[in-house]
Amino acid sequence: MASGIKDKVVILGAGCSKFGERWDCNAEDLMIEAFDECLQDAGIEKKQIDAAWQGTGIDAFNVGPGSLSTSLALHLPYIPITKVENFCASATEAFRGAVYAVASGACDIALALGVEKLKDIGYGGLPQRTRGVFNDMYYPNISAPGLFGQLATAYSAVHGIDMRDLKRAMAHVSVKSHANATKNPKAHIQKAITEEQVLNAPMIADPIGLYDCCGVSDGAACAIVTTPEIARSLGKKDLVGVKALQLSTSNGEEAGYNNWDGSFLKPTRVAAAKAYEEAGIKDPRNELSMTEVHDCFSITELVTMEDLFLSESGCAAKDVLDGVYDSEGKIPCQIDGGLKCFGHPIGASGLRMLYEMYLQLLGRAGKRQLKDPKLGLVHNLGGYPHMNVASVAIIGHFGV
Repeated sequence: MASGIKDKVVILGAGCSKFGERWDCNAEDLMIEAFDECLQDAGIEKKQIDAAWQGTGIDAFNVGPGSLSTSLALHLPYIPITKVENFCASATEAFRGAVYAVASGACDIALALGVEKLKDIGYGGLPQRTRGVFNDMYYPNISAPGLFGQLATAYSAVHGIDMRDLKRAMAHVSVKSHANATKNPKAHIQKAITEEQVLNAPMIADPIGLYDCCGVSDGAACAIVTTPEIARSLGKKDLVGVKALQLSTSNGEEAGYNNWDGSFLKPTRVAAAKAYEEAGIKDPRNELSMTEVHDCFSITELVTMEDLFLSESGCAAKDVLDGVYDSEGKIPCQIDGGLKCFGHPIGASGLRMLYEMYLQLLGRAGKRQLKDPKLGLVHNLGGYPHMNVASVAIIGHFGV
């Protein structure tokens, strides 16, 4: 592996809009809401930003093509802005562009912004026309709940876990995220639920019920990054460094051949292994303080715990029920409420997750603050179990 990104770049500031049904504003308003907080936190003027990356997933209606919407909304000083789209990893992809630009020396200070406004375009996460002619060979008549439901049945079959036990563990995932979100004023849904409510909810795609699904939402989040030296020259003392940024993309092997059993997501495993190597992490279960992972459905979060090598193979359901990933557990997951309670404005989610890691590391997470976190992991998954893009970002105290 190349020398990597570890501690070459730090986060100078971060911001996040309130997520939810934001009928009161447009996409530009959401960008401004997040950016104003970020710029104030960074303690710089916008003219000091050299370049920007904007992540947007599917919101061509509200944001449009290209990068003009960001430049116009934020009144940026005629700088280069690159719009990126990489499914649900779009915001982390924007962050990757900004971080790599600073690390390379191409610019001193860069902005990464993610935005998506979905509630007023009718998007419900249901089947849609796919992208690219070749891609259609792998995408016949699909729905997200249907395919992730098959992830649950395959996981149950491969590991010999009774579906009733797996459903209880899936329910615990959702109950845990709702409990965490009651402490987060920026979450879309801030209401606790019970295991009984989850288990008795209407079925969406067996075994996934209503409360096993995340929702559709509007939101924006952003981060300003720079070098450690510049951050210190600006008076920053408690620095949050970028430890690793890795991305893995399916090549058709899972869908087109018979060597994948459907019980795990290969790109996540590849990205995680590379990220741990880049960050110098040997034992993630004992070194990571917290995670924010892609929980489009409760089973996704559960399986991801194994794909990130935090739970042993076949043991994630037991770990979930034992509280390993609860707010008081060994490795809290979705301490901000996750996609389950923030909803999933696709282009904004990755930076929203990094925002929570940043707050936690600086001790600024309020009622949900964890005790002395040192390393946080953000995982994004775009696509479906048989074909997807996975990103893993790790941030932590600079120099640790």
